Amino acid sequence: MVEKLYATAKELKEGKYVIIDGVPCKVVQVEISKPGKHGAAKMRVVGIGIFDGQKKTLLTPSDADVEVPVIERKVVQVLSVSGDSAQVMDNETYEVYDMTIPEELKGKVEVGKEVEIMEAMGMRKMERVR
Repeated sequence: MVEKLYATAKELKEGKYVIIDGVPCKVVQVEISKPGKHGAAKMRVVGIGIFDGQKKTLLTPSDADVEVPVIERKVVQVLSVSGDSAQVMDNETYEVYDMTIPEELKGKVEVGKEVEIMEAMGMRKMERVR
């Protein structure tokens, strides 16, 4: 399975995804400087980590290649809930794994309900309860 693709930096826009320092991030700000006499325009891309929420910055020429994560959204069923974690089963592959429940979904995740998750680069995160 392909974990990441490549795109040119000038294709990045707010709301898209990019890999900064090996972490998949959602782009929240893009600044482009004007090209100089002997060079290409520079870009300053600010992203928030999808899984850790940390702010990351990428400085690159606008014509350089950047890595873009392959993000899959899946629907899983909750099998059991204990404290801050839930055991879930993928509805397509029937794979069972444990996931931590994010703060904003605590109390909403219940046994038997379906939950949408985001998966990228071997990491998973609960998005919302269906």
